[in-house]
Amino acid sequence: MRKMLTLLVAFLLTGALAAQQYEFTQVVNNPYTELKNQGRTGTCWCFATLSFLESELIRMEKGTFDLSEMFVVRGVYKTRFFDNYLRRGRGNLGPGSLSHTTTRAIAKYGLMPESLYGGINYDSPGHNHTELQGFINAIAEVPIKVRRLSPQTVLLLDALLDIYLGEAPETFTYEGTEHTPLSFVDYLGLDMDNYVEITSYTHHPFYKQVPIEVPDNWEHTLYYNVPLDEFMSIANHALNNGYTIAWDGSLSRNFSQENGVAVEPGRDPSKDEINVDQEIRQEMYQTFQSGDDHLMHVTGIARDQYGVTYYITKNSWGEAGKHKGFVYMSENYFKARCVAYMVHKDAIPKAIRKKLGL
Repeated sequence: MRKMLTLLVAFLLTGALAAQQYEFTQVVNNPYTELKNQGRTGTCWCFATLSFLESELIRMEKGTFDLSEMFVVRGVYKTRFFDNYLRRGRGNLGPGSLSHTTTRAIAKYGLMPESLYGGINYDSPGHNHTELQGFINAIAEVPIKVRRLSPQTVLLLDALLDIYLGEAPETFTYEGTEHTPLSFVDYLGLDMDNYVEITSYTHHPFYKQVPIEVPDNWEHTLYYNVPLDEFMSIANHALNNGYTIAWDGSLSRNFSQENGVAVEPGRDPSKDEINVDQEIRQEMYQTFQSGDDHLMHVTGIARDQYGVTYYITKNSWGEAGKHKGFVYMSENYFKARCVAYMVHKDAIPKAIRKKLGL
């Protein structure tokens, strides 16, 4: 019965979103690269963060690049396999991760162009890691049982990744120059230390680096914690000054890719949105209404015909929905559902940077 009621509410809300005639005017929209489709994988964290870094390269006047998500994902599969072993099988072996997982993997393993590492070495029109994940889970049990991560286990994992994603070359040629994956990062001019993650929760002190207690933070990375007004001012300052952000949060029933909009109404969807403040945001986090379901790339700001602010959000589900892969996310939805976002530290207003010691 509960499931039927939930489905009914979701249907009514989706209908309300479809019935609402939104007219959006873009205030600012920063350059972005082509939309992609993560397919049947849990790798939105990589698609969103690489899209964000591709926009960074455009901002830095380095050119337009199409970076390989699956090269990064391959390295992360290896990292989390070892992490799960050290945690005696209690690690997060599943596909979910966060933006810092991408930047850490880039610092460790490097990058490759998509054209040289597509990451589909199996019979599928798009990415599908269902079978691959099953084999990884099965292999991971053995070294834990024998209490030893043997060289043969490492070779077996590499062979499995080769079979599904393709062999990762030690060197490759790009536009006539030979690179390693790590030297390619240097060639691009990307410094992973320039990127920080911002959050806003009251159970941790503000202006400190704090943990976020979500399952996908398996690397126990610390985030910069600021009050909600500064959380939003950083995002707005970045977007209004040529930067974009990698958004991490939850997709509630009020998120509609089909209708291209995400809002945060009260119990009656025909009424205006709730006004999300710090207390409401905290309550939603602590009652598990917001979490790290999905990552996307926010490229700009828009307003509807009533002057309500929305964030232009690039998803990784291909050109789906009314806005061909993009969703207009309301300011209140952002406040309520965004657990954290990644941004270049130079995009943070100087006064706030000083408080954070950046």
